[in-house]
Amino acid sequence: MADANWYVVHTYSGYENKVKANIEKTIENRKLQDQILEVAVPMQDMVEVKNGAKKQVSKKMFPGYVLIHMIMNDDTWYVVRNTRGVTGFVGPGSKPVPLSEEEMYNMGINIPQIVVDFEVGDTVSVTSGVWENTVGVIKAVNVNKQFVTINVDMFGRETPVEISFTEIKKMEF
Repeated sequence: MADANWYVVHTYSGYENKVKANIEKTIENRKLQDQILEVAVPMQDMVEVKNGAKKQVSKKMFPGYVLIHMIMNDDTWYVVRNTRGVTGFVGPGSKPVPLSEEEMYNMGINIPQIVVDFEVGDTVSVTSGVWENTVGVIKAVNVNKQFVTINVDMFGRETPVEISFTEIKKMEF
């Protein structure tokens, strides 16, 4: 989903799992599965030592917060904001601010990686975006950023351009 982003919701301390359950129940009742995609309370496995005995426990990474992957609109905002235990979205005033990919990565939320069969030297065609219908040869592949660098002819000169994996297709000869 291109419009879906991760948002952070502030809750009463200790209510994170209850808020998650309530939102999931509301999603089911109102049939919002295509708009609110995932509700998460990030947990971290830790080893505690008490009285000399080691014990594996899960602790909340962000007490008082719940992460929601959703398409922001009036309906979804209302459902989440009016869930019992929610004090509000994180952001200035009443305007929720989505998490950036870098913030998600730092928090341990995995962004799905796209597996591709592109290699340096392959000829590709750009299928969307500014460079649509442009053909170029891959000069570099950056798997972490999910981009390839191709050279395009601009004003009679070869110019390197970064293109997302999702905007290109390999040309078969």
